[in-house]
Amino acid sequence: MNRREFSSGAACLLAAAALSPTTLFAQLKQPEEGTEYLTLKRPVNVGVPPGKVEVIEFFWYSCPHCNAFEPRLQAWVKRLPPDVVMKRVPIAFRDDFVPQQRLYYTLEAMGKVDELHDKVFHAIHVDRMPVNRDDSILDWAGKQGLDKARFTEVYQSFDVVSKARRATQLQDAFQVQGVPAMGIAGRYYTDGTIAGNIDRVLPVTDFLISQARKKS
Repeated sequence: MNRREFSSGAACLLAAAALSPTTLFAQLKQPEEGTEYLTLKRPVNVGVPPGKVEVIEFFWYSCPHCNAFEPRLQAWVKRLPPDVVMKRVPIAFRDDFVPQQRLYYTLEAMGKVDELHDKVFHAIHVDRMPVNRDDSILDWAGKQGLDKARFTEVYQSFDVVSKARRATQLQDAFQVQGVPAMGIAGRYYTDGTIAGNIDRVLPVTDFLISQARKKS
Protein backbone atom coordinates (compact mmCIF):
# COMPACT_ATOMS: atom_id res chain seq x y z
CA MET A 1 0.00 0.00 0.00
CA ASN A 2 1.40 3.39 -1.00
CA ARG A 3 1.52 6.42 1.30
CA ARG A 4 -1.50 8.07 -0.35
CA GLU A 5 -3.68 4.95 -0.47
CA PHE A 6 -5.48 4.67 2.84
CA SER A 7 -9.20 4.18 2.08
CA SER A 8 -10.38 0.64 2.66
CA GLY A 9 -12.02 0.46 -0.76
CA ALA A 10 -8.91 1.52 -2.62
CA ALA A 11 -6.78 -0.77 -0.48
CA CYS A 12 -8.88 -3.81 -1.35
CA LEU A 13 -8.74 -3.06 -5.06
CA LEU A 14 -4.99 -2.55 -4.95
CA ALA A 15 -4.48 -5.75 -2.99
CA ALA A 16 -6.38 -7.73 -5.61
CA ALA A 17 -4.37 -6.16 -8.42
CA ALA A 18 -1.06 -6.80 -6.69
CA LEU A 19 -1.66 -10.51 -6.16
CA SER A 20 -0.84 -11.72 -9.66
CA PRO A 21 0.11 -15.35 -10.41
CA THR A 22 3.39 -16.39 -8.81
CA THR A 23 6.53 -15.84 -10.86
CA LEU A 24 9.06 -18.58 -10.33
CA PHE A 25 12.51 -17.38 -9.33
CA ALA A 26 14.01 -19.49 -12.11
CA GLN A 27 11.98 -17.51 -14.63
CA LEU A 28 12.94 -14.13 -13.22
CA LYS A 29 15.40 -12.14 -15.28
CA GLN A 30 18.16 -10.44 -13.35
CA PRO A 31 16.45 -7.50 -11.64
CA GLU A 32 17.40 -4.09 -12.97
CA GLU A 33 18.45 -1.22 -10.76
CA GLY A 34 16.03 1.65 -10.97
CA THR A 35 13.31 -0.62 -12.32
CA GLU A 36 12.85 -3.45 -9.82
CA TYR A 37 14.95 -2.12 -6.97
CA LEU A 38 16.66 1.06 -5.82
CA THR A 39 20.15 1.60 -4.45
CA LEU A 40 20.12 4.11 -1.61
CA LYS A 41 22.20 7.22 -2.14
CA ARG A 42 23.00 7.19 1.56
CA PRO A 43 23.55 3.67 2.97
CA VAL A 44 21.85 2.99 6.30
CA ASN A 45 23.98 1.76 9.19
CA VAL A 46 22.25 -1.50 10.09
CA GLY A 47 24.77 -2.61 12.71
CA VAL A 48 24.91 -6.33 11.95
CA PRO A 49 28.13 -8.32 12.45
CA PRO A 50 30.58 -8.67 9.54
CA GLY A 51 29.57 -11.43 7.14
CA LYS A 52 25.87 -10.98 7.89
CA VAL A 53 23.21 -9.48 5.60
CA GLU A 54 20.29 -7.71 7.26
CA VAL A 55 16.88 -7.81 5.59
CA ILE A 56 14.08 -5.61 6.90
CA GLU A 57 10.42 -6.05 6.11
CA PHE A 58 8.55 -2.76 6.50
CA PHE A 59 4.87 -3.43 7.22
CA TRP A 60 1.63 -2.03 8.59
CA TYR A 61 -0.84 -4.28 10.38
CA SER A 62 -3.88 -2.62 8.76
CA CYS A 63 -2.51 -2.99 5.22
CA PRO A 64 -4.27 -5.74 3.20
CA HIS A 65 -1.14 -6.16 1.05
CA CYS A 66 0.92 -6.93 4.17
CA ASN A 67 -1.71 -9.39 5.37
CA ALA A 68 -1.60 -11.22 2.03
CA PHE A 69 2.20 -11.11 1.94
CA GLU A 70 2.74 -12.49 5.44
CA PRO A 71 2.33 -16.25 4.69
CA ARG A 72 4.77 -15.98 1.77
CA LEU A 73 7.24 -14.08 3.91
CA GLN A 74 7.06 -16.63 6.71
CA ALA A 75 7.70 -19.50 4.30
CA TRP A 76 10.63 -17.57 2.81
CA VAL A 77 12.12 -16.79 6.24
CA LYS A 78 12.21 -20.49 7.10
CA ARG A 79 14.53 -21.08 4.13
CA LEU A 80 16.95 -18.26 4.85
CA PRO A 81 20.63 -19.19 5.17
CA PRO A 82 22.45 -18.50 8.47
CA ASP A 83 24.16 -15.35 7.20
CA VAL A 84 20.86 -13.49 6.68
CA VAL A 85 19.42 -11.58 9.63
CA MET A 86 15.72 -10.89 9.20
CA LYS A 87 13.69 -8.34 11.15
CA ARG A 88 10.35 -6.59 10.87
CA VAL A 89 9.84 -2.85 11.19
CA PRO A 90 6.31 -1.41 11.54
CA ILE A 91 5.90 1.84 9.62
CA ALA A 92 4.09 5.08 10.47
CA PHE A 93 3.13 7.18 7.47
CA ARG A 94 0.86 9.16 9.81
CA ASP A 95 0.69 9.74 13.56
CA ASP A 96 -2.31 7.44 13.89
CA PHE A 97 -0.12 4.49 12.77
CA VAL A 98 2.04 4.82 15.89
CA PRO A 99 -0.18 2.71 18.21
CA GLN A 100 0.34 -0.31 15.94
CA GLN A 101 4.09 0.32 15.95
CA ARG A 102 3.99 0.23 19.73
CA LEU A 103 1.78 -2.87 19.63
CA TYR A 104 4.43 -4.75 17.65
CA TYR A 105 7.29 -3.68 19.91
CA THR A 106 5.25 -4.51 23.01
CA LEU A 107 4.67 -8.03 21.69
CA GLU A 108 8.38 -8.25 20.90
CA ALA A 109 9.37 -7.11 24.41
CA MET A 110 7.00 -9.65 25.96
CA GLY A 111 8.27 -12.48 23.77
CA LYS A 112 4.88 -12.84 22.08
CA VAL A 113 5.57 -11.99 18.42
CA ASP A 114 5.75 -15.61 17.24
CA GLU A 115 2.50 -16.40 19.05
CA LEU A 116 0.44 -13.29 18.31
CA HIS A 117 1.80 -11.51 15.21
CA ASP A 118 -0.48 -13.49 12.87
CA LYS A 119 -3.40 -13.00 15.24
CA VAL A 120 -3.13 -9.22 14.91
CA PHE A 121 -3.53 -9.52 11.14
CA HIS A 122 -6.42 -11.99 11.62
CA ALA A 123 -8.22 -9.69 14.07
CA ILE A 124 -8.01 -6.76 11.66
CA HIS A 125 -8.58 -8.41 8.28
CA VAL A 126 -10.82 -11.36 9.16
CA ASP A 127 -12.59 -10.43 12.39
CA ARG A 128 -12.77 -6.75 11.29
CA MET A 129 -11.62 -5.50 14.69
CA PRO A 130 -9.98 -2.04 14.63
CA VAL A 131 -6.90 -2.79 16.82
CA ASN A 132 -5.49 0.61 15.88
CA ARG A 133 -5.93 2.82 18.94
CA ASP A 134 -4.58 2.56 22.47
CA ASP A 135 -7.94 1.45 23.89
CA SER A 136 -8.74 -1.12 21.18
CA ILE A 137 -5.20 -2.51 21.34
CA LEU A 138 -5.45 -2.96 25.09
CA ASP A 139 -8.84 -4.62 24.70
CA TRP A 140 -7.43 -7.00 22.06
CA ALA A 141 -4.43 -7.83 24.27
CA GLY A 142 -6.72 -8.78 27.12
CA LYS A 143 -8.68 -11.11 24.85
CA GLN A 144 -5.42 -12.90 24.04
CA GLY A 145 -4.94 -13.72 27.70
CA LEU A 146 -2.20 -11.14 28.25
CA ASP A 147 -1.97 -9.39 31.60
CA LYS A 148 -3.45 -5.95 30.89
CA ALA A 149 -1.45 -4.16 33.55
CA ARG A 150 1.83 -5.64 32.33
CA PHE A 151 0.94 -5.03 28.68
CA THR A 152 0.05 -1.39 29.41
CA GLU A 153 3.29 -0.89 31.33
CA VAL A 154 5.38 -2.19 28.42
CA TYR A 155 3.26 -0.43 25.78
CA GLN A 156 3.83 2.92 27.49
CA SER A 157 7.50 2.28 28.32
CA PHE A 158 10.35 4.48 27.17
CA ASP A 159 11.93 1.49 25.39
CA VAL A 160 8.86 0.78 23.25
CA VAL A 161 8.27 4.47 22.48
CA SER A 162 11.94 4.79 21.46
CA LYS A 163 11.75 1.73 19.21
CA ALA A 164 8.68 3.17 17.49
CA ARG A 165 10.55 6.40 16.82
CA ARG A 166 13.55 4.48 15.52
CA ALA A 167 11.22 2.51 13.22
CA THR A 168 9.99 5.74 11.65
CA GLN A 169 13.57 6.93 11.26
CA LEU A 170 14.48 3.69 9.46
CA GLN A 171 11.38 4.01 7.27
CA ASP A 172 12.50 7.48 6.25
CA ALA A 173 16.14 6.45 5.78
CA PHE A 174 15.05 3.72 3.33
CA GLN A 175 12.57 6.16 1.73
CA VAL A 176 9.73 3.69 2.09
CA GLN A 177 6.87 4.64 -0.23
CA GLY A 178 4.58 1.64 0.24
CA VAL A 179 4.26 -1.60 2.15
CA PRO A 180 5.12 -4.38 2.28
CA ALA A 181 8.64 -3.26 1.44
CA MET A 182 12.09 -4.74 1.88
CA GLY A 183 15.34 -3.07 2.85
CA ILE A 184 18.46 -5.12 2.17
CA ALA A 185 21.90 -4.65 3.74
CA GLY A 186 21.27 -0.96 4.34
CA ARG A 187 21.89 -0.43 0.62
CA TYR A 188 18.89 -1.61 -1.39
CA TYR A 189 15.13 -1.11 -1.39
CA THR A 190 12.23 -2.78 -3.17
CA ASP A 191 8.47 -3.06 -2.78
CA GLY A 192 5.50 -4.42 -4.71
CA THR A 193 5.17 -1.36 -6.91
CA ILE A 194 8.86 -1.15 -7.81
CA ALA A 195 9.31 -4.90 -8.26
CA GLY A 196 6.21 -5.12 -10.46
CA ASN A 197 3.95 -7.02 -8.07
CA ILE A 198 4.06 -8.64 -4.64
CA ASP A 199 5.13 -12.00 -6.09
CA ARG A 200 8.38 -10.50 -7.38
CA VAL A 201 9.41 -8.87 -4.11
CA LEU A 202 11.06 -11.92 -2.57
CA PRO A 203 12.91 -13.08 -5.73
CA VAL A 204 14.26 -9.55 -6.10
CA THR A 205 15.21 -9.62 -2.42
CA ASP A 206 17.08 -12.91 -2.96
CA PHE A 207 19.03 -11.29 -5.78
CA LEU A 208 19.88 -8.28 -3.63
CA ILE A 209 21.08 -10.52 -0.80
CA SER A 210 23.49 -12.12 -3.26
CA GLN A 211 24.65 -8.67 -4.36
CA ALA A 212 25.20 -7.61 -0.77
CA ARG A 213 27.36 -10.66 -0.13
CA LYS A 214 29.64 -9.65 -2.97
CA LYS A 215 30.14 -6.22 -1.42
CA SER A 216 30.73 -7.41 2.15
